[in-house]
Amino acid sequence: MTQTQDATGHTDDLGTAAADDGVRARTFTWTDPARHAHLLGRSGGLELLRRIAAGELPPPPVMELLDMSGMEAEEGRVTFYLRPQEFHYNPLGTVHGGVLSTLLDSAAACAVHSTLPPGFGYTSQDLNVKFLRAVTVASGRLRCEGVVIQRGRRTAYAEARMTDADGRLVAHATSSCLIFEVTP
Repeated sequence: MTQTQDATGHTDDLGTAAADDGVRARTFTWTDPARHAHLLGRSGGLELLRRIAAGELPPPPVMELLDMSGMEAEEGRVTFYLRPQEFHYNPLGTVHGGVLSTLLDSAAACAVHSTLPPGFGYTSQDLNVKFLRAVTVASGRLRCEGVVIQRGRRTAYAEARMTDADGRLVAHATSSCLIFEVTP
């Protein structure tokens, strides 16, 4: 996390530059997503996810966009982390449901991806989300774990559970994914 300081001396630990008028700015960078796409047909899903987690491959742009703070991967299970920040907020002063849904979708779908051999890809078919409590900066670091419930040849079913820093369940999702062959 980057600390910034504005002209008035205000320090902001959220990675945003605070100004007298309350306006904040955020800049981020990402790597060309084609660096991942060309590997899809050549390596297994678990290998690809582990290389991203280890920093051997750059994270996908969505991880940079949301400022996701890490991941873990094993076969059939993937965990993402995110520290809620102001730029995730909706007009009500809580983290936008779309941000939480993106994290849930990523965890569930990547859990499916972790089970795929070389030459296969996936896409989400649906995502059913239940929000159980509001999330704010005060919620602390979120942990979102996706687990494969059932996987067949063409479809897979997974769930994702998101907890706050105190271990309280804040959201839950189920997802179906379509599995397909990929030509390298």
